[in-house]
Amino acid sequence: MSDGGTLVIRLGYRGAEFAGFAEQPGGVRTVAGELRRALETALRRPCELVCAGRTDAGVHALSQYVSVPVTGEELALPGGRLVRSLVALTPDDVSIRGIYRAPAGFSARFDAVSRSYRYRIAATEARPVLAWDHAWWYRGRLDVDAMALAARPLLGEHDFRSFCKASSAVDKPTCRYVSALDVSRVEEAGEELVAIDVTGNAFLHNMVRTIAGTLVEVGRGHRDPSWVEGVLAARERTAAGPCAPAKGLTFVGVEYPELTLTPWE
Repeated sequence: MSDGGTLVIRLGYRGAEFAGFAEQPGGVRTVAGELRRALETALRRPCELVCAGRTDAGVHALSQYVSVPVTGEELALPGGRLVRSLVALTPDDVSIRGIYRAPAGFSARFDAVSRSYRYRIAATEARPVLAWDHAWWYRGRLDVDAMALAARPLLGEHDFRSFCKASSAVDKPTCRYVSALDVSRVEEAGEELVAIDVTGNAFLHNMVRTIAGTLVEVGRGHRDPSWVEGVLAARERTAAGPCAPAKGLTFVGVEYPELTLTPWE
């Protein structure tokens, strides 16, 4: 496909009914499986997908990016028609939020500059209503200021082995760069939530959820904010807090080098 280019799809999905993004053996339902079948029907050929970041079962996405090599002939397809086809061919819990052209050889994964997530917590005795499907219901109050203070040592480049699923860190590099990590109270659809917003160059398996679970230990008053710095230094998963529930996590965006992606009209 050297005479072609790359189709890049900006994808959203509600993760509750998926066994994660990546296809798996055994016929389980995955985001990649649903999208690949839709693309293969629309393009009438086999397709291989590359995503900006794999998500686990139950995790949601607003702006996941997926790249697919295409031929020169396919590059001539009208964008509107292709979007309508993909919308018709994907289930209701998948959203085709935009399509773009990129040069041949572009990779949604390897060309990404940064990735961003938001973790939502409904910290209230009242059961959340509209946030029920995409927030962790923590039945109590959280000290957001203490959580924000505890998060500061995690900024910058560090070895995040303490915040990674232990089995996935064996013989693999665990250093990552976190450029932003904020904890704040937000209101969404009339409900107050605690939001943990994190941006980094890349993330380890369960890294954001373990950061969230660790900061909640501080927010609930079980640990002092200074504890998190020690967790980071320990480089041992058992030093950190629990892995927060998957449904509170949303993959919210990816940054690419300027002018890499062109809207496919």
